[in-house]
Amino acid sequence: MLVPLDFLMLTLAGISAYYIRFAKITTEIRPVIFNLPFPDYLKILLLLVIAWLIIFAISGLYRIKGQQGLVTEIYRIVEACSTGLVLVVILIFVFRELFSSRFIVLAAWLLAILYVIIARSLVRWLQRTLYRYDIGTRKVVLVGASKSADVLVGKFASNKEYGLEIVKRFRDFSSENAQELAELIKIKEIDEIIQADPNFTKAEVLRLYDFADEHHLTFKYVADLLDAKVLKTEVSEIAGLPVVEVKKTPLDGWGRIIKRIFDIIAAGFLIILTSPITLLTALIIKLDSKGPVFFSERDDGSPVHRVGQGGKLFRYFKFRSMRPGTDSLRYTDLAERNLRTDGPMIKIKDDPRITRVGRFIRRWSIDELAELFLVFRGKMSLVGPRPHLPEEVAKYEQSHKKVLTIKPGITGLAQVSGRSDLTFEDEVKLDTYYIENWSLLLDLSILLRTPLAVFRNRKAE
Repeated sequence: MLVPLDFLMLTLAGISAYYIRFAKITTEIRPVIFNLPFPDYLKILLLLVIAWLIIFAISGLYRIKGQQGLVTEIYRIVEACSTGLVLVVILIFVFRELFSSRFIVLAAWLLAILYVIIARSLVRWLQRTLYRYDIGTRKVVLVGASKSADVLVGKFASNKEYGLEIVKRFRDFSSENAQELAELIKIKEIDEIIQADPNFTKAEVLRLYDFADEHHLTFKYVADLLDAKVLKTEVSEIAGLPVVEVKKTPLDGWGRIIKRIFDIIAAGFLIILTSPITLLTALIIKLDSKGPVFFSERDDGSPVHRVGQGGKLFRYFKFRSMRPGTDSLRYTDLAERNLRTDGPMIKIKDDPRITRVGRFIRRWSIDELAELFLVFRGKMSLVGPRPHLPEEVAKYEQSHKKVLTIKPGITGLAQVSGRSDLTFEDEVKLDTYYIENWSLLLDLSILLRTPLAVFRNRKAE
């Protein structure tokens, strides 16, 4: 559906731009001083639309395998339409008589982005609707007894929008199970096999792969991110042998510069945008309880620090949500209430230290708005691992210290994937994935998902 639909939307955008330019309200503002008959314009438009579709294909907007996320798709639409705009500008420069209206060109560009996004969103909605009625779903056989396999079973059963239906699950791939699966394929349509147990031996994996190949099934496997030391690799060929290179974080070099520029611009904008909330929060904290507006000192009067990039300490502050002089109680009187017994982190349920206002601003993460100033100063980033307490880092295992590779963030992949309800190992896994797979698009995706994560219920408030 996508190619003809995009053709229709791009053509509609060009026609809309033409009629907007020649509309009475527009001509009264700026009279038309050029001659551009609609039939001539339409011929040029259709040729340009075909060129834009080629750009869309090159940009990966017609990939069949592997459905991309909506944010990724929108990013590629904007990128492809902008490339198409550059093409039009070049053609206008070469053929001066092609267009005489910059308004039509710019309006068509903006409308093309809008129309294509709307059309593709409707296609996604239609696809999800069809999945609910078991139309277009892929039939899957899941093999594995790991926690990853349990997660996939639950996700696919509760959310049909994945478009995957598990028709059979095997705990292992013994000879008996292989025979049973072969019989199942004869009587029931199967599209793919997913190996969801990273503890399979190499021989078992190869046997499962050969089985899928023999029966013309798609073979997929779930990587063990919890135990993986590296997630980003690149395979090259040297002397006829495949050589795997472990890649560093994309935040080296230009990636770090781009992220810093984005942090400065976005943090500055958000500081201005949230200034009424910031001022109101400071006022009600002062009225609600005695003590400073910001939490910036420990109980003994020493400054609060967090562990930043490379293990370096930096001065930290946020809006105060607890009664003064009670911070250290987490390690003494309230230690038995700790929900995070799985690692070095401490989260207190029904924390008696929290004030009335503090409970509210914690629930909606308003206390963290002050961190925007730390982002602007370069101590933190908008997106990254959580800010680490020195006493927590002191208990980290060697593999956990990977999260100190980059600056901590106000939000992050772990925060939007479960916030306080995740185990510590899950947080490290997600933060490691973010570090090794960073992109500006991933940052934008996390920022857009953050408001939804704030509204989600969680165990530790």
